[in-house]
Amino acid sequence: MVTNPTSGTRIDEVADGIYRISTPLPPTVVPGGFSLNQYLVVDDQPLLFHTGTRGMFRFVREAVDAVLPAERLRFVAFSHVEADECGALNDFLAVAPDAVPLGSTIAATISLGDSADRPPRGLADGEALALGRRTLRWIDAPHLPHSWETGYLFDTRTRTLLCGDLFTQPGAEHPPVTTADILGPSEAMRAGLDYFAHGPGDVSRLEHLAALRPSTLACMHGSAFQGDGAALLRALGGALTAPGRSVAAG
Repeated sequence: MVTNPTSGTRIDEVADGIYRISTPLPPTVVPGGFSLNQYLVVDDQPLLFHTGTRGMFRFVREAVDAVLPAERLRFVAFSHVEADECGALNDFLAVAPDAVPLGSTIAATISLGDSADRPPRGLADGEALALGRRTLRWIDAPHLPHSWETGYLFDTRTRTLLCGDLFTQPGAEHPPVTTADILGPSEAMRAGLDYFAHGPGDVSRLEHLAALRPSTLACMHGSAFQGDGAALLRALGGALTAPGRSVAAG
């Protein structure tokens, strides 16, 4: 459902109670076009994963409001500190009086404690977060693909992995959900603009994520993927360690 015809922002359910909010950026803004996604997790205590930039706040809020009043948000979470992940954090805290900023323990310690307008909650690796009917689990993933405070949330109820910048797909227009290959397009983009930190633990961290057996990969750029998420994560690990790549196996 398109919630802002001018920006092209839309919101679509990609798993039970999990909604992808996506705003296309045309080639006039980003060469080749791009998309910025956020995910709304609906439950007794609703959670927004990623906020978009400050300039996108109105568009993202409109999309949230199409499903539930943004004032009801109880958690505003993100994978790592970057403008498209948390630029509008304080804007959402201003409209959601009971919302708590949420990230990794490192993010809460080194960034959120100073930058957020409300005391943050830092989640340790493997820590569970109960929202009501569902439980999310925080997975530390430092430097995967970048930033040492990086981590992801896994919804155990729908087996959805909110996987941040993994499998970043170029282009502005994407279907909300796909079963097609997303590794090929994301690797093609990485070949031209390598956004991976290439840490020595990349492969072991990808295997840790694969062991969760996700059936939906909620990507922050491009379509969400439905299918064998474990196989795709392991294939990414193989791509990172293929001959000619700069990463070492972890």
